[in-house]
Amino acid sequence: MANAVTQVLTTVNAPYGAAVSAHQLAAMIVDSDSAISFNAPVFAFFSEVPLQVQKQFMWAMNVDEQLASQVAEQVSQLSGYALPLAA
Repeated sequence: MANAVTQVLTTVNAPYGAAVSAHQLAAMIVDSDSAISFNAPVFAFFSEVPLQVQKQFMWAMNVDEQLASQVAEQVSQLSGYALPLAA
């Protein structure tokens, strides 16, 4: 699982010069404010990380997949992008 966490953090941080920790990202992907504020690392998580790796990250970080799916749906609607985790 450490590989999934590392892969996710590299994907969400590098392009934006962000320094989001795994715990911060785990909290943001279940927070609807992340969708409303167009949070770049959250969008990157839902759009650039393969679905299986998203699920591995959520399992490793003890994230409620249903809540993350709801946020993914909000991000999808607001961005116009179809996202794999969106409900």
